Amino acid sequence: MTKPVLSLQLFSLRELGSLDAQLSAAAKAGFQSVEPLGHQLQDAAALSEALVRHGLTSPTAHIGLEFLQSEPGRVADACRACGIREVFVPQSATFLPAETTGGWQRLGAELGRLAERYAADGISIGYHNKMAGFALLPTARYGFEVMFEAARGTPLVWQADIAWISRAGVNPADWLHRYAKVLVSAHVKDRAPEGANADEDGWADVGAGTLMWPSLWRLALANGARTLVVEHDSPKRPFEFAQTSFAYLSRFMAHS
Repeated sequence: MTKPVLSLQLFSLRELGSLDAQLSAAAKAGFQSVEPLGHQLQDAAALSEALVRHGLTSPTAHIGLEFLQSEPGRVADACRACGIREVFVPQSATFLPAETTGGWQRLGAELGRLAERYAADGISIGYHNKMAGFALLPTARYGFEVMFEAARGTPLVWQADIAWISRAGVNPADWLHRYAKVLVSAHVKDRAPEGANADEDGWADVGAGTLMWPSLWRLALANGARTLVVEHDSPKRPFEFAQTSFAYLSRFMAHS
């Protein structure tokens, strides 16, 4: 089994300023890999040089649907320049204005088409969830399952944001088991106790919240996730979040 990669989503460090400041903080916190965002790939040469300068790799990235659709050649070139092998499309209201069966079907078909297109360039395309898709539709089906059914037969994969699944009120274990065939990556973040950390949108440093990450970590790996990406959507102290979360998760890496 391939040894998992522990990475850091750069969205968590956005308040630190420049790309160089973010990468410097990630490296100082202990990370060897990061997950950049689409806008950071607009200047692929600068990102590639900065990654090398800080001794970091970027096996995955988050890129919005519109960029993937409109400039496939540029995206593919940027990914190759930065060593990115897997691109995940984050769930966004811009491409899911309403949760309907038809909307999820159209999304699945389009993501499947893009996955086939980018596979020719050696790049894997996946979906990154939030809460949408984990509430029953009027048809008594879940949007998430409708989407992947529409993409059946394509190489579309999944990056599970386990904390968002938990916040949606369903059991993450059920979905990780059920979709193990497409699961390749997972976001690792934590939920604060109910009513706590309102100034951080209810999130917590990994290991300081309510999610049982020792068992969730094992569950993600057992069901196919090979890149585990640490994230906090609204950290008050971004560097301290990265540093303490890395220290906590390093114990898991030692036994993975």
